[in-house]
Amino acid sequence: MCSQIASPTAYRVADLPQRAPKPFDLRPNADAMSEIAAQLDLTSLRKLRFSGSIRAVGKVDWQLKGTLGATVVQPCTVTLDPVTTRIDTPVERMFLKSIPEVNEEEVEMPDDDGIELLGAFIDPADIMIEALSLAVPDYPRAPDAALSNTVFTKPGEAAMTDADARPFAGLAALKDKMEDKPD
Repeated sequence: MCSQIASPTAYRVADLPQRAPKPFDLRPNADAMSEIAAQLDLTSLRKLRFSGSIRAVGKVDWQLKGTLGATVVQPCTVTLDPVTTRIDTPVERMFLKSIPEVNEEEVEMPDDDGIELLGAFIDPADIMIEALSLAVPDYPRAPDAALSNTVFTKPGEAAMTDADARPFAGLAALKDKMEDKPD
């Protein structure tokens, strides 16, 4: 993410070296990891590291390449037991001085979603949080978690099954009834 406001982890684009990559290595402390975990709705964030470099591409564009490593804990979507996931993923963003505007009604989305408009600052911490939020599993599941079939109905009534809920189940039952009827 390219920021307009300086944060402690942001680099001012005008101050970045043109001829050599600018390395960065972010390792948030426990308080910062707790804040990130709360922001991303995680049970906990045990480890987090984002390292890489920012380098000039041409005269006005910039590229950030790095590696994100994290250990996250989330509740299982089935049992709510804690699920620990290790994340190790490459991160790449291109910051372009200008992005051509498309004024068509229908536009095909580009394959490269790592392009952003260049601002006054490039903040690796913002990119780290964004990349982590994209890498965290949407539906974490414990290895032994399984969905069971639960049936709820009034006492004395037949429970509705999955087969009964199918759109043509009623027609099949009617057909069976019609075939069983003597002429």
